[in-house]
Amino acid sequence: MAKNFKEISDGDLLERLNDAKEELFNLRFQLVTGQLDNYSRIKEVKKEVARAMTELRVREIAAAEALESNNE
Repeated sequence: MAKNFKEISDGDLLERLNDAKEELFNLRFQLVTGQLDNYSRIKEVKKEVARAMTELRVREIAAAEALESNNE
């Protein structure tokens, strides 16, 4: 799954991140109201959010380094 994050565009990655955050919110809401059936899904979605955020940060750092090397 981490390989998938490296292959998709920035826009799609941001969209997946937003979808995962929304799903995580809904899962937490279901947990509080006692409607959650699959507790392990929360852990999966949290990891998906972390992977997406990590990949975005890696791309941000790479872009900053490329910009810095062009200015030198």
